[in-house]
Amino acid sequence: MSKRLLLIDGHSMAYRAFYALPAENFTTAQGQHTNAIYGFATMLLSLLTSEKPTHVAVAFDVSRKTFRSEIFPDYKANRAKTPDEFRSQMSYLHELVSAFGITQFEVEGYEADDILATIAKRAEKEGAEVLICTGDRDSFQLVNEKTTVLYPKRGVSDLARMTPEAVQEKYGMSPTQYPDFAALRGDPSDNLPSIPGVGEKTAAKWVVEYGSLQELLSNVDKVGGKVGQALRDSIDNVIRNRELTQLVAEVPLDLSIDALAWAGVDENQTNPIFDRLEFKTLKDRMKPILLKNSVKASEPEFQLFTDQMSEGVLTPAELDSKIAGHTGAVSLAFTLDDEKLHRYAVAFSKEDVYLVHSSTMGDWARDKSVEKIAHDAKSLARTNGLAGVVFDTSLAAYLVNPGVRAQEFKDVQERWGDGSAINFSSPEQELLTSARALFTLKDSLTRELKERNLWELFINMELPVAALLAQMESVGIAVDRKELEKLASYFQGEVDRETKAAHEAVGHEFNVASPKQLQVVLFDELKLPKTKKIKTGFTTDAESLDWLHQKTGHPVLTSLLRIRETKKLGTTVEGLLAEIASDGRIHTHFQQTVAATGRLSSTGPNLQNIPVRTEEGRTIRNCFIAGKGYVGLLTADYSQIEMRIMAHLSHDEKLLKAFESGEDLHATIAGQIFGVQPHDVDPEMRRQIKAMSYGLAYGLSSYGLSAQLDISPPAAQDLMDKYFERFGGIRDYLKVVVEDARKTGYTETIMGRRRYLPDLMHDNRQRREVAERMALNAPIQGSAADIIKLAMLKVHAALEKQELKSRLLLQIHDELIVEVVKGEELQVSELVKREMGNAYPLNAPLDVSAGLGLTWHEAAH
Repeated sequence: MSKRLLLIDGHSMAYRAFYALPAENFTTAQGQHTNAIYGFATMLLSLLTSEKPTHVAVAFDVSRKTFRSEIFPDYKANRAKTPDEFRSQMSYLHELVSAFGITQFEVEGYEADDILATIAKRAEKEGAEVLICTGDRDSFQLVNEKTTVLYPKRGVSDLARMTPEAVQEKYGMSPTQYPDFAALRGDPSDNLPSIPGVGEKTAAKWVVEYGSLQELLSNVDKVGGKVGQALRDSIDNVIRNRELTQLVAEVPLDLSIDALAWAGVDENQTNPIFDRLEFKTLKDRMKPILLKNSVKASEPEFQLFTDQMSEGVLTPAELDSKIAGHTGAVSLAFTLDDEKLHRYAVAFSKEDVYLVHSSTMGDWARDKSVEKIAHDAKSLARTNGLAGVVFDTSLAAYLVNPGVRAQEFKDVQERWGDGSAINFSSPEQELLTSARALFTLKDSLTRELKERNLWELFINMELPVAALLAQMESVGIAVDRKELEKLASYFQGEVDRETKAAHEAVGHEFNVASPKQLQVVLFDELKLPKTKKIKTGFTTDAESLDWLHQKTGHPVLTSLLRIRETKKLGTTVEGLLAEIASDGRIHTHFQQTVAATGRLSSTGPNLQNIPVRTEEGRTIRNCFIAGKGYVGLLTADYSQIEMRIMAHLSHDEKLLKAFESGEDLHATIAGQIFGVQPHDVDPEMRRQIKAMSYGLAYGLSSYGLSAQLDISPPAAQDLMDKYFERFGGIRDYLKVVVEDARKTGYTETIMGRRRYLPDLMHDNRQRREVAERMALNAPIQGSAADIIKLAMLKVHAALEKQELKSRLLLQIHDELIVEVVKGEELQVSELVKREMGNAYPLNAPLDVSAGLGLTWHEAAH
């Protein structure tokens, strides 16, 4: 049997994997980053499966100190320090390669490419076919009829086959000429200097025209123009570049090619490391390359997504008919253009998938008995009434790894799929292959959810909440356009008036929005005290202007602060006006997979950012009204929910008694801290204790408290000591929650929602302290998120059960907003308060207040 040798540049490909896959997507519960290992492993599995090598070897760099750095001390000197997150994965990478039964090499003083060149040349002499997988283009010089380089075009999954013909086509030269070309071009990544004014085009032209670098340099005086002079000035650099780019094919290696023979993987060796690294999905993907005597050796259960599989185009009516005769779930892949559907794919199995060119879906889409698997189903449901979604890969991936800012389908497929690539050759192929992939993703993510005890949270909370949010988004909330337009005009008028006042205060016009001009006016002309030093001078941010105003009271600062305040309010109003739909309502998008704590956020527009603390801010809320056919808005929110959760989690008896008393919580606590009766607590005492109580839930330090209360750090520490002396249960809880998270790698809410915090074990103190504050905050914020989601579901279910026409519109922080039909006011108010109050049995019972009004502001309570 002929030999087929696969050679891999370990460092090069692992490094590419590290930067191709987001680190936050790939960490174990203990905080070990695994993105480089995972990317390398998936690439290795793919190569072993598709290329079917008979012999395999991997080469690694030992260090940056090689014979090249002795020739040129600045060789690769421009490269940044290897990230700690990558370096921590290298030992696992070596262990993984060994577990695969693959021989690995590293030789002091040489680079991995030199080792691969040496092995390749020996294998060629034995008549072997050689494949070299590397991200270093210098390896193109090794390409010939027997040797092909597999070069990554994107990440580590998309590899270009660089044959002699491919090198000729791309560079216009043969592989043997490539080192000459590279020497002339230079290489910034290796810190090899280029010739000024000479790029790849000119370098290639010279090599082709003269045949070789040696011939070019022999005729260097004949090269005209500025580039010719630049070449003559750079001859020493070019000659050195040529020496450094030449790969060494005589590295001292004690090997025979036969010793690199590879027959397959023994899962008894790979499974333990996969388990430690939490690579569960990779186990199934190894089946095609298992040793013949391996316990579970069998044919692969997955197929690569290719055009050979059953697929076709159906009309909506044909799809309706096919679904009617189908039992079991279907997967649905779709893309939206400005929220409009143009085409979608439906799969009945991995092998049976169809494309539909239509902007509508049949009754099956709204039929709950037709079970559906999708990714980000809510985005489609809000405009198409999708129902019966039994699995959403976006929500599942979010619960498994809530620290990832976005759950894009390609990222979820890359992390939890079976290695089959999504076909991006056309929009149609992307939909077809995505629909197939959803079945595998459902299986792997279901396994993950159950192993992490998140299945109940997924099925009973996140999925139904997504369906409810889609309804709420579809309904939207009515606004008074005319009132918003009046406000926009008013705020712009205030900006114009204060801008004129600022000019008068200084004595000339200037751009109030230009930090550079503000610096000149404030610090050069008016000689005001300097603020914090920044690169461009001194900061003029809002906090600094406020500090200057308190210090000097200068009228220009009064105007500048007012301009910023009204400009911000005006921008908010303009944003709302831009989002009013043809039905006179605003249909925000609730983001369910963004906040790591489980909190919802809102975009398009952000309704959670509507001001409430100032009178002018409240006028904006006054523009949100009950729609036609409804008599008002009911708002209901929780009182001091974070503190109640703190009492529940910490079991602090004194804090629980403070809630039981029914008195003003902060005054009661302040009385205990300062040794006075609650009625003798003055506003400043109450303010300090309120800041302390809430700050502790966010990991507030004594320094942070001192800044917030404008007191000295020692005074702040003294206040914290007194607080913890009185409320020892809180102190103990805050200590234990961080210690437990450091052991397990995550925190949990009352409903079992996890937040993974790998930085708790980080060497960098700043990152570790940030993670510690997150560990303090996540259980409380996350539990509040759990409770308000439970409340939403209970309120909605109760409204439906009692067949009321009033409807849930918004969830803003800890507040629910309901649009109320005439005659249902009292019933709905009682229902909402009851269901919200009974959402979860805290030891410090939930307290709900509600109000009804014609507008959002009037409904405030």
